[in-house]
Parts: sequence; C-alpha cells; structure tokens
Amino acid sequence: MEVSICGAECAGCPSAASCGGCRETGGKPFGKECPIAACCRKKGQEECGACGGSCGLKAPLIAEFNGLGIPGLGEITDLNALVGAYINLAYTLPNGQVVKLLEDGKIYFGNQIEKPDGRCFGLAADDSFLLVCEYGCGGADAEIVLYKKRNA
Repeated sequence: MEVSICGAECAGCPSAASCGGCRETGGKPFGKECPIAACCRKKGQEECGACGGSCGLKAPLIAEFNGLGIPGLGEITDLNALVGAYINLAYTLPNGQVVKLLEDGKIYFGNQIEKPDGRCFGLAADDSFLLVCEYGCGGADAEIVLYKKRNA
C-alpha cells in the first residue's frame, strides 16, 4: 500500500487491509469521502504532509479547539487522521435515547487528551463540525461536552 494522498503513512494502521487504500479508492477509504484527501485535492496538491501543510485544514481545527475554552482541556497541539469506527462512541441523551454522531467509515481529525481523574477528552472534527466528548476507560460512560457546527 502506498502513502496516502495526504502524505500519511498508512502501513501501520490496523485497518489498512480493509480500507481499500487511499490512492486506490480516489480518497474514499472505507467507501466514504475522506475530508483530508478532499482538502488536498481541492488545493491541487497531490501530497500535502497530512494536511499540516499548505492545504490548511488541520491548523484551523486546532485553533478552533483551543479557542473553545473548555475547562481542563488544555492546549491542543496535534490532530490525527482517525477512522470513525474507532471513535464513534454511543451517547445517552437525557430522554434515554442512545445515539452515535459519527460515521464508522468516514475519516476525521481527532485526538485523545487524558485527564488527571482517569477520564479522557475525545476530539473529533471534519470540515463541518467540532465534537468534544468525555469518557472513561474504553469509551465507557461517554458524555457530549460540545458539538458545534463550523463556519468553514
């Protein structure tokens, strides 16, 4: 498998065999449009350094997360490309309904920030939204901290 459109080295990914390959699928691993590959194509770049470079999707997302002012979150310095199946947690709403907000086959920018109390903040974003959640070990007791539409 070659390096992806965005420049990410996917050979070490546990899902590399099932995604179909970024270049091989035209930027639609798992059958869904990857916003990172789409950003690179939109800017006319074949490889842009995992969107940390000139295509410009990653840096604004980091700045937006840092501007949220969520207590205890700390400064975000990096986001990773993550497949939704790994970060698509189930949330129980106040009315008891259980929902998932992400798509399993889509690629998102995200990160996990450990808290001193043993819980974690989970971050997920694409070109249209920001999600911050909090959860315990293995994604247990997931709570939505913020879900915000982006003005991008």
